[in-house]
Amino acid sequence: MKTIVLASGNKGKLAEFQQMFSKQGIDIKAQSHFNIGDVAETGTTFVENAIIKARHAAQISGHAAIADDSGIEVDALDGQPGIYSARYGGEGASAIDNYQKLLAELNQKQTSNRSARFRCVLVYMRSHKDPSPIICEASWEGSVTTEPSGQGGHGYDPIFWVPEHNCTAAELSAELKNQLSHRGKALAKLLPLLQQAGALS
Repeated sequence: MKTIVLASGNKGKLAEFQQMFSKQGIDIKAQSHFNIGDVAETGTTFVENAIIKARHAAQISGHAAIADDSGIEVDALDGQPGIYSARYGGEGASAIDNYQKLLAELNQKQTSNRSARFRCVLVYMRSHKDPSPIICEASWEGSVTTEPSGQGGHGYDPIFWVPEHNCTAAELSAELKNQLSHRGKALAKLLPLLQQAGALS
């Protein structure tokens, strides 16, 4: 079975990737399995940060690597937190710290515009020297609620309203979320590209 390293320490993301790749006969292992720590995300875009993370994981593990850089963009906050979503509440902030800060800042704006989207960029690198990584991007449109709801998912899911299902992302089943989400859409684009490139064999 082919092993691909997921360049992330996020258990929620790992579960999503393992579920999506299990049908392909691919073993997705967290970077922690190879004693790989987080690398400084010094890029200014999702693409730059995903490449930095994938290259780091591939170099240390010796395996192909997938990195996901994703976040929530809130229109009334000029697209913030964006690439800073995971550390919006400060160093060591929890998911709850992050979304509570977002809610507080949005409430201060006193605006009726709460439109937002999750954005995801996936990068697959065959090795750390891969000169042409495979890159896919997707987004998931919704809005920010006034208070959290739901126990599922991770990150900002409890405050992300999914209008077509009349609930938050944290209230969706894992299977349905994987079909709708920014990450699920990006992965649906990535899989056929990996197959074309012979990366899954």
